[in-house]
Amino acid sequence: MGEYHHNIDTKGRIIVPSKFRDDLGTTFIVTRGLDKCLFGYPLEEWKILEEKLKALPLTKKDARSFTRFFFAGAIECEVDKQGRINISAPLLQYAGLEKECVVIGVSNRIEIWSKDSWEGFFSDSEESFAEIAENLEGFDI
Repeated sequence: MGEYHHNIDTKGRIIVPSKFRDDLGTTFIVTRGLDKCLFGYPLEEWKILEEKLKALPLTKKDARSFTRFFFAGAIECEVDKQGRINISAPLLQYAGLEKECVVIGVSNRIEIWSKDSWEGFFSDSEESFAEIAENLEGFDI
């Protein structure tokens, strides 16, 4: 949980907040996420997700497309002594990460957003939060 603001340096490195490093471990997976952000998973969570994606039917075009999208962008990141990870150029480009970023905790993963994208998403979602909650009423939240 939580929201932290950090900058990416010119080499594509960003600090992973110490609160998240404990749960992520020294090595974890970062891949393309939804909504033009990046998802970061601890290795154990990644393995669970990988098994679920493997179970999708190969005969379904959407399943093939999603698994390609998700796995092709995945990289293994190792936290350095300064608490940073290095994000690959394709992932930086996908998420529009240039300087100011937001790292958020979302249940079993982190998300890395460009500051502008996060503020836009948050603003749009904030206005419709009650409606979104109403649409989720059958999920016992």
